[in-house]
Amino acid sequence: MPKMKTNSGAAKRFKRTASGGFKHGQSHLNHILTKKSTKRKRHLRHSNMVDASDVPGLRRLLPFS
Repeated sequence: MPKMKTNSGAAKRFKRTASGGFKHGQSHLNHILTKKSTKRKRHLRHSNMVDASDVPGLRRLLPFS
């Protein structure tokens, strides 16, 4: 049986928490920042948890993390 491979794109975007969930950084903070308010950019800095309905799919993409 071949080895299972980690999806490298998902590995860069998601990190597993100690309780088994996943956290991810937020989008919309890379370019065209001049029209976005300071408050909006500040709130986008913090990471969020992945929704429970998406966790089973992420476990398939990241079997070893």
